[in-house]
Amino acid sequence: MHNIVLFGPPGAGKGTQSQKLIAKYNLVHLSTGDLLRAQIAEGTELGLQAKKLMDEGLLVPDEVVIGMIGNALQRNTQAAGFIFDGFPRTVAQAESLDQLLAQHGTGVACMIALEVGEEELVTRLLERGKTSGRPDDQDETKIRRRVTVYNTETAQVAGYYAAQHKFHALNGIGEIDDIFQQICTLIDQHKAAQPEAPAEATQEVKA
Repeated sequence: MHNIVLFGPPGAGKGTQSQKLIAKYNLVHLSTGDLLRAQIAEGTELGLQAKKLMDEGLLVPDEVVIGMIGNALQRNTQAAGFIFDGFPRTVAQAESLDQLLAQHGTGVACMIALEVGEEELVTRLLERGKTSGRPDDQDETKIRRRVTVYNTETAQVAGYYAAQHKFHALNGIGEIDDIFQQICTLIDQHKAAQPEAPAEATQEVKA
């Protein structure tokens, strides 16, 4: 199983690249934002609580997010791998994700971060807000708050994966296909470096 963390601030292009990676590598997309928005659309208690936090540009409690991801892993036990989009956002979440994946006999192969400057992010998100319908994409103050949250909290996750030799940073500004090819090169390098699973024994042990 090949699991990838696609990282970057809001508006960096994670969603666009995720879809292309899913098609190429037959991965299951795990976006905590999508999972939470599904809860919001269903009007659940969790969804209502999450909506209030998301509209203010704040993070949803770790235990809620980890629980949703655990359920998604259980529903997709035959997957070739997962791409985590927008998660983990803190070192604590990264540690919890490692523990959760270990319970399923797998782990994170690599973390790829798309780097984009704040002004470009603000421009992108305001433009996205014209069609996304998301309040946090339509208010510049909230957008900058989200970027600040990323810079002060989530960027620390890079150090966590760097310590495991799994972190790679890429320029998130450029042609979508060019960025995609760079991501694929990194993924293929990690896939090639992974040890093959040991072959099952085919001979009976004689007494």
